Amino acid sequence: MLETLDLHNVMVIDIETVPQYSSYDQLPGHMQKLWADKTKRQRGVDETPEEFYKCAGILAEFGKIICISAGIFTNGKGFRVKSFASHDEAALLGKFADLLNGMSEKLILCGHNAKEFDFPYICRRMLINRIKLPKQLDISCKKPWEICHLDTMEMWKFGDFKNFTSLNLLAAIFGIPTPKDDIDGSMVADVYWIDNELDRICTYCQKDVVTTAQLLKRFRGDDLIADGDIAIVSE
Repeated sequence: MLETLDLHNVMVIDIETVPQYSSYDQLPGHMQKLWADKTKRQRGVDETPEEFYKCAGILAEFGKIICISAGIFTNGKGFRVKSFASHDEAALLGKFADLLNGMSEKLILCGHNAKEFDFPYICRRMLINRIKLPKQLDISCKKPWEICHLDTMEMWKFGDFKNFTSLNLLAAIFGIPTPKDDIDGSMVADVYWIDNELDRICTYCQKDVVTTAQLLKRFRGDDLIADGDIAIVSE
C-alpha cells in the first residue's frame, strides 16, 4: 500500500495540548469533582486529583489545543509545514477547519498515535467550540475502508495491539534527527503556563510533523527529505 501511496494526497499533523487552567485551584468547583471522578482509575494510589491535574492536557474534556502543525508534500521532494498556534483555541481550530475545508475530501491525514489521540482530540474540541467538523475528520457512520487516516505508530505495530512505540524511539532506530532536542511532551504544560513560550511549543510541534513525515518516507523505503527541501511557512 505505502509504495503506491501518492504522498501529495497526504497531510501530516501533530497537536500540542495543555490543561485548560494553569492550576487545579483555577478549575471551577463542579469541574474539580468531575475531574476526580474521571481520573480515579488513572491516578496513583496516593496521588490526589490536585497532583494529577498536571496531566489534564491529555483529556479533551479538561484540556485545550494550543498548536496544530500540518505538513504537506510538495512537488518534487519538498515538504511544507504550516502551524496554527494561539491562546484562543476556537480561533486556531477555526483556521485549521478552513484549511481542511479548502482541500479534497479524500485528503489522507497522517500522524503518530493520531488515531488514538490527535484526531479524536481535535474532533472533540471542535464540537466543544461549536465548529463544524471538516469531512476529513467526520468519520461517524463511515466504514473502516472509507476513513482516510494513517497512523505511523499503528503501521509499526503490525497487528501487535500491546505495542506502544514513541516517535522519538522510531526516529532513533531509523536514523532520523530527534524532534526532542529542546522539550518533550511532558514539558509542554509548564512551558506554556509558566514560561509563556508558545512559539517554542510551536517549533517543537513542527519538528514532530517533520519527523513523522520522515518516518513515513522510511517506511516506504525512500530517502529522507533533505533539510533544504523543508519549508516552514507562517499563517
